[in-house]
Amino acid sequence: QVQLVESGGGTVQAGGSLRLSCAASGRTFSNYVMGWFRQAPGKERDFVSAINWSGKNTYYADSAKGRFTISRDNAKNTVYLQMNSLKPEDTAVYYCAADLAYPGGSWSMYSGYLELWGQGTLVTVSE
Repeated sequence: QVQLVESGGGTVQAGGSLRLSCAASGRTFSNYVMGWFRQAPGKERDFVSAINWSGKNTYYADSAKGRFTISRDNAKNTVYLQMNSLKPEDTAVYYCAADLAYPGGSWSMYSGYLELWGQGTLVTVSE
């Protein structure tokens, strides 16, 4: 069974940090683009970050640049999102995604076409 399982969410005060993990299983994901989206209450799902298969190319939403860092470990089939300097507006459910066809730079436009999604992990940033 192919699945993506997120972990690492929780509650943190503004200015704090969290590290999200997404463990992929059921196939080898070393060729996949992997990344993160988030959905705040009452809002649409938004692109956060993506990373290509080698880890050489990374992509960030403006809201994440300078604060979030995406990385991956292909030996562990895992992608990470290090989130620093968190703000209350970062509060959302964070979803992991993986796809073979769409390059990371296009994910903000083609999120509805991405192949695989996790169930999400909740991040709450308090004042």
